[in-house]
Amino acid sequence: MADSPQFVFVTCQFGAEQTVKRELGRRWPEFRFAYSRPGFLTFKVPQGSQLYADFDLESVFARSYGLCLGKVSGDDPAAMAAHVWSLIGQQPCQRVHVWAREMAEPGHHPAPTSLEVAAEQARVLLIQSCPRADVMADAAFDPLQPARRGQFVLDCIVVQPSEWWVGVHRVHSVPSQWAGGRIPLQTPSDMVSRAWLKMEEAIRWSQLPAASGARWAEIGSAPGGASQALLGRGFFVLGVDPAEMHPAVLEHPRFTHLRRRAAQVRRREFRKIRWLAADMNVAPSYTLDVVEEIVMHREVDIRGMLLTLKLFEWELADQVAEYLQRVRSWGFNEVAARQLEHNRQEVCVAALARPFRRKPSLRSGSSG
Repeated sequence: MADSPQFVFVTCQFGAEQTVKRELGRRWPEFRFAYSRPGFLTFKVPQGSQLYADFDLESVFARSYGLCLGKVSGDDPAAMAAHVWSLIGQQPCQRVHVWAREMAEPGHHPAPTSLEVAAEQARVLLIQSCPRADVMADAAFDPLQPARRGQFVLDCIVVQPSEWWVGVHRVHSVPSQWAGGRIPLQTPSDMVSRAWLKMEEAIRWSQLPAASGARWAEIGSAPGGASQALLGRGFFVLGVDPAEMHPAVLEHPRFTHLRRRAAQVRRREFRKIRWLAADMNVAPSYTLDVVEEIVMHREVDIRGMLLTLKLFEWELADQVAEYLQRVRSWGFNEVAARQLEHNRQEVCVAALARPFRRKPSLRSGSSG
């Protein structure tokens, strides 16, 4: 579907709006900021711009985005739902995503929020008022079923109970399969920490090809939430952290704890490791220094990584492109970053070396 839209919409983490504006100002200088509420923005695009429903915004901080068709407002939600269908008209539509903008920083708001309740009501009303037989498949409105790549999706974002914004996108990535770019996770009853959420989301977003039985090292592993997620997928995990691990993780048969700082670990401890995760409460440059010393060592062969970079000041977001280029310089040719739903003021970096080539072994007599 080709369009010449006047606007695009973007949703993001609560508090990241200015960061999104700066990011899009660098990547899309022709866009003009139009409207925002916390967690939601629109931008006007130049007349005649050829944006397609599956365009790539190339944004680290956008949670979701698409072509914007306008807004509906009023005090009668049923009438608003009917108006949504009039905006979409006969444009292709196989799925419907309905969600609420974020109202607080991750981990700092009740669930469900008042807007999430309003969004669920909107979803039900859209089902009831749907005039299109081609949209009425069982999974079309199911928030727990991902849209398939290539499908056209009607987006309805509840900004206020009386204000819904309507857009469309075509699925082209893992986040775009889900309403608002939020991958639903079923939290385990024995979850050790929020790091489980971050790691589980990172694995699903990144699609790193680590098979069950793969060996991971996690730098900054305490108390063990991320390690718990890795163990739950059948991986072996080497946790590196001077702090104590949760007993449920420490006692797992596939977990090994090195209770020391990464700089104190002999590099031969990483010889069998092919996948590396790091989440340390330090500046991004320090995290990258630590990781670089490991992955560039001649006896270490890391195939892929998931790194959390803390942005203690939002201005550090302007340096993300430099951080990614540094990771690429280590030999990782597939590198991406995203502010995950369960990230706070931080971003997740996924890196993969494809094809993977182990370094020549000095032990086998090679001089390389």
